[in-house]
Amino acid sequence: MLTDVLIEDDRWQGAGLDALAERAAAATLAHLGLDPAEWEIAVLGCDDARIATLNGDFRDRPAPTNVLSWPSRDRAAPTGGAVPAPPEPGTDPELGDIAIAFETCAREADAAGRSMADHVTHLIVHATLHLLGYDHIRDRDATLMEATEVEILGKLGLPDPY
Repeated sequence: MLTDVLIEDDRWQGAGLDALAERAAAATLAHLGLDPAEWEIAVLGCDDARIATLNGDFRDRPAPTNVLSWPSRDRAAPTGGAVPAPPEPGTDPELGDIAIAFETCAREADAAGRSMADHVTHLIVHATLHLLGYDHIRDRDATLMEATEVEILGKLGLPDPY
């Protein structure tokens, strides 16, 4: 199992976070040529209050957000717009941790006219890419990350969220 999901908010059980996280993370790794069986990602299904605390503790932004990620190491490419080097199989199998907040995800999905499952899948793909060194701070990095997300989501049969 690629993802180890911890549910703190029971609403995630009904939303199927276990299966959504596994499918999205596996599709992301496979798209990048990585064997999902060789890697581990911890996923926390929480509420807005918990993610606001985490956001405050780690990003000095004590407000809810949809998803947070903590890579086990910095894998960012040194040059803007460059593809990050993939992690080495057989080394540290832990890619990092992801936290996702139920209320914010539900609100965003509703506002965008998307199903909760489709929105959560997108956010797990997005967070998994962060664990692998992708980012959206620099414009060229954002372009690469968004294009990669769209390709992965397309393979999963999901529309372009942008």
